[in-house]
Amino acid sequence: MQKDSRIFIAGHKGLVGSAITRVLKSLGFNNLILADRTRLDLRSQSEVEAFFDKEKPEYVFLAAAKVGGIMANNKYRADFIYENIQIQNNVIHSSYKSGVKKLLFLGSSCIYPKESPQPIKEEYLLSGPLEYTNEPYAIAKIAGIKMCESYNIQYGTDFISVMPTNLYGLNDNYDLQSSHVLPAMIRKMHLGKLLMNGDMAAVRADLDRRPMSSIKNSLDDKHLCKELELFGIVKNGMEVEIRLWGSGKPRREFLHSDDLAEAVVFVMENISFNDIVRDRGLTELRNCHINIGSGLDISIANLAELVKKVVGFQGVISWDSSKPDGTFQKLMDVSRLRELGWKASIDLEEGIKRVYAEY
Repeated sequence: MQKDSRIFIAGHKGLVGSAITRVLKSLGFNNLILADRTRLDLRSQSEVEAFFDKEKPEYVFLAAAKVGGIMANNKYRADFIYENIQIQNNVIHSSYKSGVKKLLFLGSSCIYPKESPQPIKEEYLLSGPLEYTNEPYAIAKIAGIKMCESYNIQYGTDFISVMPTNLYGLNDNYDLQSSHVLPAMIRKMHLGKLLMNGDMAAVRADLDRRPMSSIKNSLDDKHLCKELELFGIVKNGMEVEIRLWGSGKPRREFLHSDDLAEAVVFVMENISFNDIVRDRGLTELRNCHINIGSGLDISIANLAELVKKVVGFQGVISWDSSKPDGTFQKLMDVSRLRELGWKASIDLEEGIKRVYAEY
């Protein structure tokens, strides 16, 4: 990419897209194409085609997606498969039709089978059943990988897929109805700390800043606390209990979004599809995507204790084992990316300190 190359970041306001945008700007790229949902509905084929015809991007980062945690993935299954496939189909096909030089598609580690050997290699894709709660989302992302591979094989495009591990960072989603595990823990323990301090004004300020549709800030203190109980934030006199889903035993790997952004810009600038498949002796081109992660994982219970320490929450953490754990372990094998020349640099505790300060 040249500094004045026309670069489209699809989903530039989200956790991943905003990080990519920040990194590109910091490196001096000055011709970024940005369009939010009010300007461009990526689910609409006609709108996306018209946008590409007008803007003529040379490079595309496809970071736009409908995302959520276990509860949202399981409840809105149709929305997750429909919207993600629509977005991917439109952006990838329009990139091909308009002659985009290179596209980078961002997937998710949930593409891998529930019982994958650990750490998870790229070759394990489609080797077993998916985890049920996020199966529709995972199938959509697998379709995106296969679409990129297929366009490369049939049309000679340079469309690369990368699969990040669990992400966190600036502009994360803290809505407890749809957030992932780490931002949900941060917000629950922050609100728990405020409740223990008896600071209902600060609780209301938090809800004003990051509204949740199911909680009305106009409620009196007693009923507001009752509403928070629905999200596992339980005040008992002067004590506060944070009730978290599952057993706490599953392990997860986490990557700061700034690390991810640096990784994908590195891939865009230095790695082509031919680099990935060269010298692999493949008779069939498949599993040509690249895992991106830290290479380290932590139990959810230990993660909760780490968040508790960083936030300064002094209450009790409990576990609701009637709720699903999800996949037991999802540690990514990141040797392919390390061999290509990149590895993560932000330590998990330091990363949580950064995002809590930003929160």
